[in-house]
Amino acid sequence: MIDMRAAVRFNEAVAKDLFLMGLEAPAILHSARPGQFVMLGLGEGADPLLRRPFSICGRKGEDTLLILYRIVGRGTALLARLGEGVDLPCLGPLGRGFDLPEDGGTVLAVAGGIGIAPLVSLMQSRSGRPCECLIGCRTAAELVPLDALVPPDRVIRVITDDGSSGRRGLVTDLLEERLGRKEKPPGLICACGPQPMLREVARLAAQAHVSCQVSLEARMACGVGACQGCVVAASTGAGGGYLRVCREGPVFDAEEVDWGRSHGR
Repeated sequence: MIDMRAAVRFNEAVAKDLFLMGLEAPAILHSARPGQFVMLGLGEGADPLLRRPFSICGRKGEDTLLILYRIVGRGTALLARLGEGVDLPCLGPLGRGFDLPEDGGTVLAVAGGIGIAPLVSLMQSRSGRPCECLIGCRTAAELVPLDALVPPDRVIRVITDDGSSGRRGLVTDLLEERLGRKEKPPGLICACGPQPMLREVARLAAQAHVSCQVSLEARMACGVGACQGCVVAASTGAGGGYLRVCREGPVFDAEEVDWGRSHGR
């Protein structure tokens, strides 16, 4: 874990209410795994008081760490105003990332909305190895352009709630079709998005007997497991009780989460 100040290299709108920020943070970047996150200070002084968690979206070059974020409140609205050269407090890499196979079968990434953020890093890390991605969002205006972010050999399919890109439906519709096809199933499913979507992804993966890891989104105050403000219910297989998203996650085996007792977004 490294606590440093990271200079903003760029901060640009890439889709409706979505921004991509590049931070000069080579020390964090070089030790990070797909699925880990950083806690980012949003301004000088004590306002806002708390840092915010952001998935490490990926890298650009050898020293620029990418953050993809949606404007959802005052903190992210402040972040969107920052320009090149501003230094921000940056703590990371934090949490548990995806446990990816070194070789073997296809990794299937399943993204809902802003959940594409950690999966960009995953797709970057799988260069030269089979990787597919299913993306679902509400409308075409919310789709993040991926051409400059992921290797060109990635197989990417899109679906939208309103049919404005791809066809109309949910990303879990695409997943159900993929798992039902008469071709070799993926070796691993990695998913990030709203919790109802993840619950359905976990169900479909279990039904198809495919290993599944999910990256959970949660509000965090400290990011290191001290405040316990980001817990989710653990399954009995994981010992019951609760799991800290920031410390034991944000990536979990889908079977570790008690989906019936967890009621996230």
